[in-house]
Amino acid sequence: MKVSYYPGCSLHATGKEYDQSVKAVSKALDIELKEIDDWSCCGATAAHSTNFKLSIALPARNLIAAEKDAMDVMVPCAACFSRFKTAEHHLKKNQTLKAEIEEIVGGKYQGGIAIRNPIDIIYKDIGKDALEKKVVKQLKGLKPVAYYGCLLLRPPDVCEFDDYENPIQMDEILKALGAEVMPWSYKTDCCGGSLTLGNMSNVKGIGFKMVDKLMTMAREAGANCLVTACPVCMANLDERSSESVRLPVFYFTELMALAMGLPGPENWFKMHNIDSRPLLGSLGLF
Repeated sequence: MKVSYYPGCSLHATGKEYDQSVKAVSKALDIELKEIDDWSCCGATAAHSTNFKLSIALPARNLIAAEKDAMDVMVPCAACFSRFKTAEHHLKKNQTLKAEIEEIVGGKYQGGIAIRNPIDIIYKDIGKDALEKKVVKQLKGLKPVAYYGCLLLRPPDVCEFDDYENPIQMDEILKALGAEVMPWSYKTDCCGGSLTLGNMSNVKGIGFKMVDKLMTMAREAGANCLVTACPVCMANLDERSSESVRLPVFYFTELMALAMGLPGPENWFKMHNIDSRPLLGSLGLF
């Protein structure tokens, strides 16, 4: 299959291991990625808190560019996914706003392509059976909790992604890799990323406490790591936890690449603040 690809800003910077692992896994699964020509920032974290029309115009510009290729667009970053889906929601509901935005960005929005996260594409279009056949190293002994966070799921009528109370798609992907996914009740709780990334004074405040709570509850669930699909969550979980409770954090595509025997994980894991290599080494996985 072939899809348009929107990496967004974070996947070219702090989340580049996510970008690289998404590309490696997609190639191995015969998903051809066509990066959107002349893509620009979607305005995540800032635009929607300053100017509503700007918050719609920025992702709309990218959607219009993606529509030129007439393919579904893969958006790995949960924040970018949220902004794209929010823009789509408003543009389809409000024709007056749509006309204004089209004038601002200088293009017509057709609304004919689907906005999808790689979790959704891998789970629905590739499927667990096909994924299991690609696995060369079962992730036995790895006990992750799948952490979805806020932006992929809420508001549910906008995001239209999995069950917003109990999502299971990432859990099922990890199970297909041979990992023992641990059930827990915090997979959609907020990590406080917008607090700690936007205001460093919150690092030792509420944002720090929110991360510690997630780490603590993951431990209580029997997990030895957390897995996410959000660069904001990754940065927050990987950098803001107390040493006494911290666990390694992975992008789900990094673990897919590891299980599929693809090159790259040895470099990606070095980019993490919490060193995951001792855990993986103790399990004979690295």
